[in-house]
Amino acid sequence: MAAIQELPSSIPQPSSKVYNFSFHQEKVFLSTADMMEKGLGRFGWLGFVQCILVAFTMFFDAQQSFITIYTDDYPTWHCTNSTMCNSDSNICNIPKSSWSWDGPSHKTVISHWNLECASSFVTGLPQSMFFIGCLLGSILLATLADTSLGRKNTLVLSGLSMSIVSTLIVFSTNIWIYSAFKFVIGFLRSSIGTCVLVLVPEKVSTEWRFTVGIVIYLCFTFGYMSLPAIAYVNRFNSWRSVYIWTSVPAICYLVIAYIFVTESPRWLLMQGRHQEAMAMLTGVSSLENGNDLTVALIEAPVSKQKASFFQLYSSIAELFGRGWALKRMVIIMVLGIGIGMVYFGMLLAVGNLGFDIYLAVVFNALMQIMACVATYFLGNLRRKRSILVFSVASGISCIMCVVVGSGIQEIRVGLAMVSFFCACIAYNVFLVYIIELFPTTVRNTTTSLVRQSIVFGNIFTPFLISAGRKNEIFSYGMFGVVIMLSCFTLLILPETRGLALCDTMDQQEIKDDMPV
Repeated sequence: MAAIQELPSSIPQPSSKVYNFSFHQEKVFLSTADMMEKGLGRFGWLGFVQCILVAFTMFFDAQQSFITIYTDDYPTWHCTNSTMCNSDSNICNIPKSSWSWDGPSHKTVISHWNLECASSFVTGLPQSMFFIGCLLGSILLATLADTSLGRKNTLVLSGLSMSIVSTLIVFSTNIWIYSAFKFVIGFLRSSIGTCVLVLVPEKVSTEWRFTVGIVIYLCFTFGYMSLPAIAYVNRFNSWRSVYIWTSVPAICYLVIAYIFVTESPRWLLMQGRHQEAMAMLTGVSSLENGNDLTVALIEAPVSKQKASFFQLYSSIAELFGRGWALKRMVIIMVLGIGIGMVYFGMLLAVGNLGFDIYLAVVFNALMQIMACVATYFLGNLRRKRSILVFSVASGISCIMCVVVGSGIQEIRVGLAMVSFFCACIAYNVFLVYIIELFPTTVRNTTTSLVRQSIVFGNIFTPFLISAGRKNEIFSYGMFGVVIMLSCFTLLILPETRGLALCDTMDQQEIKDDMPV
């Protein structure tokens, strides 16, 4: 499949295959796509600042996604009465008076609410409820950014509401209320990652798409990396302090972002707001061919979606109304379950390695940064091949963690780092890949649906991690098997490297039908 920019000037007549559009629309598509690429082609400082402002929202999203590594950790303890216990004792079989926590009892929710002997279901419930909230939120809020609210408004609204509820969670009085708050936080933040992943690439041309994708991953990594520092500063304080330190700065930042971030020019175009799209494109890139772009925008197809309650989900109907799109959507969601389970599972399972929990998170963050650098240099390679190779490598390393066991800790930690590094690269390329598979009219919806599949797999991850404290086959073993099985769905999907983004489903069909 050839890139749009490389198409010959003489457009071939349509084949006998029946399309829902005319030959004139095909020419308009090519003209619009070409003009859009020219409009976004001169990626200057203003465009770079816009991408940074949007992408940095992922910094705070990462904090809320992984904050339970510290707030829900199982703290270490020591004996206070050597005649009744020792370091090998089961904490649940000795009197409470014979042992004590290392540090304040309110350091985590486990020690604060005396959950040291609670079941895996109870201790894993808060993070699982967070993922359930993400899943439900993605289902109900999936199409808002494609229809009435747009990318920018959905992003800011989701981030602000998430951060406000994150400050209110400090009033939780037990694990059940705490879990309910985690559900609400997950529900509200469900649109953040999707909007960022869609809005940033739509602000740049094909040439810069992979590069700005790396910026998104780095912002997410820095958010994850900030948690050890915040948790270490508050190591003698309550778990509530960690939530305050992460949520208040997020609220301040999102207010600033709302003032300075602009909407996606592609979304404006599909909504028929041509003048706004033109003003934005000329402001970002200083076009030489502004008149040509104006003509192309006037002739461009306009989305027929309306903003009524019953029509907010029209993009889902449009997506599933075409056989090729439905097939592609199901396949990519299966792939998302496997890659997402290992990516998030390895991040959340650092406490199972028996290693310093602060250093373990730092090492994982360093692996993420290295993976971002590696992903950048993989930008010119085929998407499918990159995802397949690194997914299989990650799965093998996960299974080797189980084989090695806890006998040689250094090798076990090293294998876990290698598995996570490979999973990071596969995940990074995967997120770019799903953006390229679908057109603008359904891009936010499809990205949201894929992220739902990732979240669905991770609903079970906290329970697997909790059970993995006793038998690692339930955590690392399961991670390895799932990612290797899911990545074979790539064989059915098309390659997208170097292709310009489409704006409508009809345009996507034209491009898919063109010879390679």
